[in-house]
Amino acid sequence: MTNTRTALTVRTAVPDDAGRLISVLAEAFLPDPVAEWLIPDHRDRRFFSYRYFTHVVGHGLEHGQVNTTADGSAVAIWYPEPSHETTAEHREAVEAAAGGYASRFALLEEMFQSHHPHDAHHYLAFVAVTPEQQGKGVGTAMLREYHRLLDNLDRHAYALATSSRNRNLYLRLGYLPGPSMTLPNNGPQVWRMWRAPHGSSVPAGFFDPSLTRSPVLCEHGGDRANAAGDAR
Repeated sequence: MTNTRTALTVRTAVPDDAGRLISVLAEAFLPDPVAEWLIPDHRDRRFFSYRYFTHVVGHGLEHGQVNTTADGSAVAIWYPEPSHETTAEHREAVEAAAGGYASRFALLEEMFQSHHPHDAHHYLAFVAVTPEQQGKGVGTAMLREYHRLLDNLDRHAYALATSSRNRNLYLRLGYLPGPSMTLPNNGPQVWRMWRAPHGSSVPAGFFDPSLTRSPVLCEHGGDRANAAGDAR
């Protein structure tokens, strides 16, 4: 696939791309508000981010659609018609990757899963551009390419914006914002975003703010500190 406006080549990723794409995701998400909430200790964030995104990329290559650029400087992980059930294998892999921060990762996934629309759609799980290439329209071009495919198929898209910058990007690409979720313990906002091709409808209840109430986070600081310390 080639975007003629920016001369950007978008291709399907293969297993040999995994190492590069793990790095792109981990480095791009280091300053993300949700990453800071998930792993509050900045000394641990890069280490656990690489572990988590190792699972994410592997899972995406096996079960989803992973797109990248010719030089591997950007990645988008889509799940066409995603499952609404989280497997025990996935939960165990996330827990193993997150170490002492597993309770936060588990809560985040639970929140995202419970607020996920049931209408047919393609789910944009992650999109990232290596920090050196950010601000050049690479991520926008990648998403526009996939959106053209969705429009041709008359398919909806769903995404979660973890920062106001991402939210503004999705708005420019035609997404509609639903009520935001707020992560517990003074956590950041996350916006649910829905893109309806050709002006079609949004899922029933998508704009209902009562569906985005935040649960309570329960964790043991000692366990987290021990696991994080063992990893360094």
